[in-house]
Amino acid sequence: MTEQGSPTRREQLGVWLKDRWRWERALRSPSRRYLGLANRSETLEPAPDGEGFACSWTYTSRLHASQVQPRLAQRLLRRCLGDAPIGRRPAPEPFSGAPQISVLIGHRGTERLPLLLATLESLADQEGVTLECLVIEQDNAPRIGATLPAWVRHIHAPLAEPEAPYNRSHTFNVGAREARSPVLLLHDNDMLVPRGYARRILRRIDNGYAVVNPKRFIFYLHPEHSQAVLTHGAPYDEVPAAYIVQNLEAGGSMAITAEAYNRVGGMDEAFRGWGGEDNEFWDRCLTLPTWIWGYEPIVHLWHRSQALKGEGDNPNLERARTLMLLPARERIEDLWRRRHKGDGAN
Repeated sequence: MTEQGSPTRREQLGVWLKDRWRWERALRSPSRRYLGLANRSETLEPAPDGEGFACSWTYTSRLHASQVQPRLAQRLLRRCLGDAPIGRRPAPEPFSGAPQISVLIGHRGTERLPLLLATLESLADQEGVTLECLVIEQDNAPRIGATLPAWVRHIHAPLAEPEAPYNRSHTFNVGAREARSPVLLLHDNDMLVPRGYARRILRRIDNGYAVVNPKRFIFYLHPEHSQAVLTHGAPYDEVPAAYIVQNLEAGGSMAITAEAYNRVGGMDEAFRGWGGEDNEFWDRCLTLPTWIWGYEPIVHLWHRSQALKGEGDNPNLERARTLMLLPARERIEDLWRRRHKGDGAN
């Protein structure tokens, strides 16, 4: 790409010669062959049952061809939504008894409140499953409780240090203690999911997996398009996504049984600010039966980047890399020791 972000003539030619035929064949196929699209240098591992793919490389990547030719991004999202539509409704169907799955969402401030409300609406549109949703507000004073839908449980959980940066691990640890179901969905406040998302997760859990990462493609919307989706329900595929991300392991949205969450020590609250906690947590999750083959599309609403994101010297990322040099079992035992000492491991 050029400095302005426009593709070069060489990149355009490369996509036409080396990628376009793969994309056309996948997008025109009546099957879900499009889930196997990746960059030329990347290798995917098909799921044992043929539904989904695991990325055999470290960390996230963006689909290159769809950035060079944005129309491909639009067509890919359209195909995904045809098979896994994303809907929104104000509340789920009422139910009695315990929920089958507890959705945990951490939140702070009011800037992303419209994104959170849209996320809750996509979760309320789930079919064939009973769920509860807990929004854990990590702010010095509660600000959003009165704005949340009645079906959502609002938990105010401020940090001990009022000026501390947002601690994603803390919100999920608090939510895990409050959840009423045997399955936890750790979910961000800016991601819209298909209406069969939770039901398909539970099917994986029923098949013996303790951890499920169902995400295949994350479609990041442009700021103007995201605002149009929020304000007047513009179609998600109205314009091409800004970019498409693969291999977002524990980040964004993943499910784990409550028993397994406790077994791996929960999330490490020593990560403060953006990054690192999801990579380290995922590494510990891999000690359990884990579904790693993504098959779901997710639409990511736009927001300003968080502090530390994109910084090469982010101490959280360095801490995660250093920690993961140690065996996962050793880190789990350390988190258990810290929990019993009461210094914030869980």
